[in-house]
Amino acid sequence: MEAFPDTLDYSRDNCSVGLALEVLGERWTLLVLREAFYGVRRFSDFERAIACAKNLLSDRLTKLVAHGVLRRDAYREEGKRERFEYRLTDKGLELFPILIALMQWGDRWLAGPNGPPVEIMHRECGARVHAELRCAADHGGLSARDTTPLPTLAARRVK
Repeated sequence: MEAFPDTLDYSRDNCSVGLALEVLGERWTLLVLREAFYGVRRFSDFERAIACAKNLLSDRLTKLVAHGVLRRDAYREEGKRERFEYRLTDKGLELFPILIALMQWGDRWLAGPNGPPVEIMHRECGARVHAELRCAADHGGLSARDTTPLPTLAARRVK
């Protein structure tokens, strides 16, 4: 396989990592997503779970809804005003492996002497879930040293 040409020859203005970070690359956003995957739906529950200022939480939820990662579903408790629950969309659900990979890294490198505070388990068999990099030919356990970036038609040369 041919190595990637000099990466500095290509613009980063349409980099998928950079574009994703515009939506997700902020601490509170990732914590909102963590809680959404844990089943949290309501503003007050997000606020209690992540201890974020109301204005920051509102901003992050609004941004995730605007980008189609979460959707707002109306509900009304008896005698109260209409409120909203926040639910993961298909687009949001696809972020699960990213959060698992972050958790896995934190479990390995940052957990205290008693280990990680939460484990994600497969409901069907009870085994612990982990993220693993695989290629389309189903080779698994890949690392950065096993891969090479190649430009596509969308890559733009720097002028």
